Amino acid sequence: MFKVNDDYLKLPGSYLFSTIGKKVAAFQEANPDQDIIRLGIGDVTQPLAPAIIDALHGAVDEMAHAETFHGYAPDLGYEFLRSAMAKNDYQDKGCDIKADEIFISDGAKCDSGNIQEIFAKDNKIAVCDPVYPVYVDTNVMAGRTGVYDQKAETWSDVIYMPCTKETGFAPQLPKETPDIIYLCFPNNPTGSTITKAQLQEWVDYANKAGAVIIYDAAYEAYISEADVPHTIYECEGARTCAIELRSFSKNAGFTGVRLGATVIPKDLICKDVMLHSLWARRHGTKYNGAPYIVQKAGEAVYSEAGKAQLKEQVAYYMKNAAVIYEGLKEAGYNVSGGVNAPYIWLETPKGMTSWEFFDYLLERANVVGTPGSGFGPSGEGYFRLTAFGSYENTVRAIERIKKIA
Repeated sequence: MFKVNDDYLKLPGSYLFSTIGKKVAAFQEANPDQDIIRLGIGDVTQPLAPAIIDALHGAVDEMAHAETFHGYAPDLGYEFLRSAMAKNDYQDKGCDIKADEIFISDGAKCDSGNIQEIFAKDNKIAVCDPVYPVYVDTNVMAGRTGVYDQKAETWSDVIYMPCTKETGFAPQLPKETPDIIYLCFPNNPTGSTITKAQLQEWVDYANKAGAVIIYDAAYEAYISEADVPHTIYECEGARTCAIELRSFSKNAGFTGVRLGATVIPKDLICKDVMLHSLWARRHGTKYNGAPYIVQKAGEAVYSEAGKAQLKEQVAYYMKNAAVIYEGLKEAGYNVSGGVNAPYIWLETPKGMTSWEFFDYLLERANVVGTPGSGFGPSGEGYFRLTAFGSYENTVRAIERIKKIA
């Protein structure tokens, strides 16, 4: 008789955003005339930039002719995209990252979940709390997290690094030594950032402890302050301790197109084994590559026209962030984020849990956000709103929230 993977059965409930979707669908069915504004999931709403559309059309036309047709992509990704990323995202910023250290994929979510496969099962992970659920859930699936404490909503073998108002919503170096450290800056869900000097402390710590940092840089395009690093490889020593995840979803609107990358320097070695080689073996075995059409669209992100158009798009979303931030402050809420990130993190009214506040906003204002407790125990009492809606809907949503404040 076949058996299932028991580790999957340890996962509590459904994925956070699936739960939200079900609750919203049930409310909409019961209240079909209500106009719901969604500021919950981090999905973009603006159309792809013209430079990207032109690249897609051109690539599609190439696929129509035998002379320019492309089949399976190279394992690591096409050279033209990896070289564009290496130059624009790293070398132009003074970072020593080469094109052959970049692995192209169909998105950072898959990579952030799959990267744990190249590590031993007895590695101990450390995560920020609150945290993007994928980091923890995929380690649960791998049998790496121990026993779940339903009351505390924590796993016995996970090191939690609380990111609270007292810590500036940034983690402090853990007292217990981890093997794998997950960091995401600008942060999802809190919108917080750390300076280059603060990130250097983490790099120094990881190198000293023999740990690896998995650094999620999905939101780096939204950084506006000069002392906030755009990549962990701005820090000295990061090549020997850090893997970086890159996404085209938030900087270029590729949530429905799907494209991302993982950067693994060849200097990152465990005993005599290069993690680059392990990921290359995993990538080649389990993945057939992002489509040529999509990778050509990714290359257009780095064109002069693409850069200019996407700068405007990021500014559009950050204008929304300012509307949310200022509007909530005017309504009397304690808020953070929204400066270097498209997320605003607010304290729920006293005596109200984050899920109670979710229901309150949905029923009273017909606005959807994300309960902070869905990101971890330190997220309880907080709530996330995203700036990825249309400007008009963002203004309407904040006006509704003000009326019920």
